This record gives sequence, C-alpha cells and structure tokens, in this order.
Amino acid sequence: MASSYMVMAPKQLEDPLAHLPCSTVVQYKKGQIIYSEHQPATDIYLVLDGKVKVTRLADNGRRTLVDVYKTDEFFGEAAMNLPRRNEQATALTSAKVMVWSSAEIEDVMVKRPRLGVALMQILVRRGIELEHRIDGFSVDNIKRRLARSLIRFAGRMGTLESSGTTAMPHMTHELLAQYVGTSREIVTQYMNELRRQGFVRYSRKGIVLYKEALQEWLRQNRQEAPAKENTFSLPQPA
Repeated sequence: MASSYMVMAPKQLEDPLAHLPCSTVVQYKKGQIIYSEHQPATDIYLVLDGKVKVTRLADNGRRTLVDVYKTDEFFGEAAMNLPRRNEQATALTSAKVMVWSSAEIEDVMVKRPRLGVALMQILVRRGIELEHRIDGFSVDNIKRRLARSLIRFAGRMGTLESSGTTAMPHMTHELLAQYVGTSREIVTQYMNELRRQGFVRYSRKGIVLYKEALQEWLRQNRQEAPAKENTFSLPQPA
C-alpha cells in the first residue's frame, strides 16, 4: 500500500535580480571602506566582481567577520532599518558593486512584492547559518571551528582540482580569526597543525584544502570541550 505521505521537493527560491532594475555601478579598491558604523549603510549592494567582507564591532572593541560576499551576492541589508548599525563593509579585493538605495528597494517592493519575498529568503538563510555558527561555539573547540570554517569557505569560494583538492583564494589568519572567534596567533598555531597533519597547504597565493580528509577527521576526532581562552562573541542574529 502506498504511503499517504509525499516527499515535497524544496520550493525554488526567488531570484531578487528577476525583480530589480539595473542601477548604478561603483568600483572600490582593495581595502576601501564601503560603509561603516560611523557612516551606516543606506544602500543595498550586489557584488558584480571581486569580494567584500562585512565585519561587526563587538562590545569588547574587537571585529568579528560576519561573512565574505562574492559575485552575485547581496550585502548591506542593514540599510533596511535592521539593528546592525555597527557593521563595516570593506572591499577584500578590488570590487565592483551595483547599488540601490533603500528607498528604491522599498519602492520596487511595493510594485513587485516578490522582491520582498526574495530578500526575506536571503535574510532567513543567513540567520539560520549564523545560528548554526553560534551553536558551534558551544560544542566545538577552536581547532574544529577553524576546520569547519575552512570547509565552508572552500564550498563558497573554492575550485575543485583534478587531484581532489580544493583551491581557495588567500585568506589571512587575521581574517580567519575574526570569523572563528579567536586571536590571529591561535589561528596560526592551528593552521600549522592542520598543515602538519596533511589537511591544508597555504601560502600568500592561496589555500589548498584536502576537504574530504578534513571532513573525515571532523567525523572521527573525539569532541572536546571548547577552548575558552582568547575567544570573543559572535554577532547575534537580527
């Protein structure tokens, strides 16, 4: 007898670009600040080329990396009256972005409500990812958090090589530390350990990750209590 339950295919996500008109394109040099806590975001941005990092200033004065955004990804949602006025967006590489003011976005949403659905889907996905990341602080030690972060960035920005490795753009240890929630020195210590164990190779040109081997290590490695020294809190979901 056939089951009365049906497996539903995941609903296709709305594409914001299907509802947005073309707009102004702005270029930024590597290291140039796009907006900051001193000049908060008033626009929504789409990365056309390059990479942009968004950081948030923690209560203790240290910066936490929210994420790195690449081609065809939006950032600057703080402009939509969200409580993220302590954010800073910086061009991680030379970057080209398309810009819409928050007023323009709101006007288009009135005319095309599906744009609001598309933007809400982006916010929900990012909120879920951030909650998972926060959960990792309670169950993973720093080395495991670093391993998971490398795997995530490899999936987002890496290229699978014929050897089975994944080639990633260069990421400084300071940037990884801001994402993992620790100091640059501790990230350097664990990156060296991962390199000695054969999970990663890195230089100023980039990172080569043995992704499957590192995932297997995470599965087999006994879970340890998270290290408490030299950590700082992640930004909470809006």
